[in-house]
Amino acid sequence: MLIRPLVCASAISLAVLSAGCATATSGSVDVVRYKIPASSFPISNAVEVPAGANVVYLSGKVPQVVDKTKPANDPAAYGGDTEQQTIGILKAIEAQLKDMGLSLSDVVKMQAFLVADPSKGGKMDFAGFMRGYSQFFGTAAQPNLPARSAFQIAALNNPAWFVEIEVMAVRGGRTIVK
Repeated sequence: MLIRPLVCASAISLAVLSAGCATATSGSVDVVRYKIPASSFPISNAVEVPAGANVVYLSGKVPQVVDKTKPANDPAAYGGDTEQQTIGILKAIEAQLKDMGLSLSDVVKMQAFLVADPSKGGKMDFAGFMRGYSQFFGTAAQPNLPARSAFQIAALNNPAWFVEIEVMAVRGGRTIVK
C-alpha cells in the first residue's frame, strides 16, 4: 500500500516544519534597520524583518477626546493641532503596545495619514506631525526608527481629526542598524 508511507511521510514532514517554526519564533530575531545615507531624518530607509518573526499589525488610531467640554467637531476636543493630536495618538499606540508586551522600539513600519489643517492654508501640517513624532522616535531613550510614509488625504471620519496613524511591530526583535 502506497497510502500509508505517504501519510507517514507527510506527518513526519509536518512535524519537522512545525518544530522549525517553533524555534524560529521563540527566540530573538535580528531586525535590520537601514539608515538613510547622509541624513539625520528620523526614519529608516528600510527595515528588514526575517522570516519567522512575529509581526503585529495595529489598526489605525485617531485622536482621542482630551477635552469633553468641546464639541465633537472641534479640533480642540482632540488636542487641537496636528502636533498635539500626533502626540495623543502615539501615546495611545504606546499604551496598546505595552498591553501586548511590546513597545515603540518594536515598531518597524508606520503610515501616517494627515488631513489639511485650515490654519495652514489647506495643507497638511507636516512640521507639526514631525514635532510630535520626534518626541517618540529617534530619541536617546528610543532610538529605533521605523520605515515610514506620511500622506495628505482628503478627510478622516471626523472633520476635527487631522491625523490617523497605523503601525506594524515585531515581537522579540533585536535591532541592528546599518
